[in-house]
Amino acid sequence: MEEELIINRVSKSGLITLDLEDFYHKGDRIVYDIKDNLYMGLILREKDFREFLKTHNWAYYTNKNVAITCTEEAIIPTWAYMLLAIHLEPYANMVVFGTLDELETKLYDVAITKIDFKEYTSAKVVVKGCSKVAVPTSAYVEIARRLKPYAQSIMFGEPCSTVPLYKKPKV
Repeated sequence: MEEELIINRVSKSGLITLDLEDFYHKGDRIVYDIKDNLYMGLILREKDFREFLKTHNWAYYTNKNVAITCTEEAIIPTWAYMLLAIHLEPYANMVVFGTLDELETKLYDVAITKIDFKEYTSAKVVVKGCSKVAVPTSAYVEIARRLKPYAQSIMFGEPCSTVPLYKKPKV
């Protein structure tokens, strides 16, 4: 009996896999909750806060990604968040106002802006769907939007099982 030659059609298809997990920033993600600076859990006293800012060990935040928030129902003046950002900036990789999810979105936004999309001109691109890290949906939306002017086609999933998203019209 003659053996059939198995041909890997996926490898011969010319598909380029774009894995958003490759753009995951490896630095720690932490929340700085300004509630810890509130007097009696209610108000932020400027003098006390400024003293804290002078004496706090900011080196702890070196290369970390920080989401600044307040989880207490207190009115925090905008300048307080700004002061925190100013003190964190020399140490932290990224500082945002918001949640860890918003921090993750910002990290991916920054990474995606560094991609040279011209490299995908006329390419058949599969945006990989499964990853070991949580990739925000917003990153998938942005990558599709940014790929569309360049790619011949955009698919989602794995090269062996894709969902077609876009195909450039033939001129």
